[in-house]
Amino acid sequence: MAGQVGTKERSIRYLSPTPKPMPDTILAPLAALLYLTATGLQLLHMSQRRQQIDRGVFALSLAALLLHAIIAWNSIIQDGGVDLGFYKVSALIFLVINVACITSLARRPLQNLLVVLFPLSAMAVLVATFAPDTSAVVSDLGGGMLLHISSSILAYAVLSLAAFQSALLAVQDHQLKHRHTRGIIQILPPLQLMETMLFELLWIGVTLLTIAIASGFVFIDDIFAQSLVHKTVLTIIAWLLFSVLLWGHYQLGWRSRTAVHLTLAGFALLMLAFFGSKLVLELILQRG
Repeated sequence: MAGQVGTKERSIRYLSPTPKPMPDTILAPLAALLYLTATGLQLLHMSQRRQQIDRGVFALSLAALLLHAIIAWNSIIQDGGVDLGFYKVSALIFLVINVACITSLARRPLQNLLVVLFPLSAMAVLVATFAPDTSAVVSDLGGGMLLHISSSILAYAVLSLAAFQSALLAVQDHQLKHRHTRGIIQILPPLQLMETMLFELLWIGVTLLTIAIASGFVFIDDIFAQSLVHKTVLTIIAWLLFSVLLWGHYQLGWRSRTAVHLTLAGFALLMLAFFGSKLVLELILQRG
C-alpha cells in the first residue's frame, strides 16, 4: 500500500503542467519592437545605398509578421465568430500589406516601402491589442460573405502598396525634374521601373477590387442600405478612377504625374469608404 502511495506521489510530482500560450499583451509589444528594429536597420542600409534587402531585415520582418499573424488571429477569431472592429481590421490589413510587400521582394525592389509600413504596423498591433472593442462578434458569415470580406481586404492591401509606391514615384519625379541627384533619389530604382511596379500593383488591386464589388452585389442583401450606401458609392468611384487610369496608361500613354494623382485620389476615396464609414459607425455613433 505504501509503495502504491509513493508511486502515486511520484507521478503527481513529475506531472508537467500544460504550457499556456503567450498572451497578446506580451506578443504585441514584442512584434512592435521587431518592426521598429527592422525599420531602423533598413534605414541604415538605405543610408549606405544598398539596393538589396538585408538578411537581418528579412529575418526580423518574418519574426514580426509571425507575431502579427498570431495577434490578428486571436483578436478577430472569437467565440465561434469573427470580430471585424475598426482597430482589429486595421491590424489585419497591415499584416496583409506587409506579407504582400515581403512576397513581392522576390520580383521587385519594394524594400524601401518597409520604412513606412513597419512603424504603422507597430502602431496597429499595439492599438488592436490594447484598445477597447468597437464591434460585436459576427457568427453567421457564409462563404459568399467571406469571399467579399477577404477580397476587399486583399484589394485594400495591394492598393495601399500602390499608393505608397506612387508617393515615392512623385518624390522621384520631382527630384529628377529639378535635377536633384542626392538624397532619396540615389536609393530608388530607375523611374521607368518604379512606374512599372506601380501599374503592376494597380492591375492586381483593381482585379481584387472588382471581385470585392461583384461579390458584394451578389451576397449582401441591400448593398445600398443607409449604413452601406456611402461605402458602396465611394468604392465604385475609386474603382472607376483606377480603371480609367489603367486605360489611359495603356491607350493614351499616361505616366508619372497623372498616375500619381489618380492613384492617390482613388486610394483616398477607398480608405474613406472603408475606414471612414467604420470610424463613424463604431467610434462616433457606437453602432458596431
